[in-house]
Amino acid sequence: MKFLKYLSILILLLVIVFFAKGLMTPSISYDSQFVVNKSAAETMAVMSDQSKIKDWLEGYIRTELVSGTAGTVGAVSKIYVDNGGQEMAMKETIKKFVSNQAIAMDFSMDFMEMEYEITLDESAGKTTVKSTSKVLGNGLFAQSLVSFMKGTMKKQEDINMNNLKKVIEENTTNYFPEPVVEEAVEM
Repeated sequence: MKFLKYLSILILLLVIVFFAKGLMTPSISYDSQFVVNKSAAETMAVMSDQSKIKDWLEGYIRTELVSGTAGTVGAVSKIYVDNGGQEMAMKETIKKFVSNQAIAMDFSMDFMEMEYEITLDESAGKTTVKSTSKVLGNGLFAQSLVSFMKGTMKKQEDINMNNLKKVIEENTTNYFPEPVVEEAVEM
């Protein structure tokens, strides 16, 4: 009987610690960055290329526009990702878009909300790409889980950013072709 009593007390303490951490840390924040030898314009074009998202965003399946104009402030889309063999949908709302400088989005899921921003800073032919994330669990249980997941989420963002860097560096798509000017032929 003593064993059950001590086990019950231990479980109760663990539950208290779990929920206390969620109360003390209702949100987490993390960032990731890299530098690439490409212009900010090309970097933004590669990031925005729907055909390349699957190459850098782990688990990405597809995007469905719900309302607005894709890639503009106010656009709402459903993003589908593979979550351990199950398809998971999240709502994306574009909050800010400054061409070749920044894009900010809010993501909403049953479990949590995320504010996400990518900024581009071009200097001397190189572009620094930085992502910033703030995650808030929906409800005390989710907040508690999220408070323990910062390392895992940061690691996943680093993987995605490293994949994005590789896709940008290996890009061969010409997003800015020069217009063909035909010379006038005299007759």
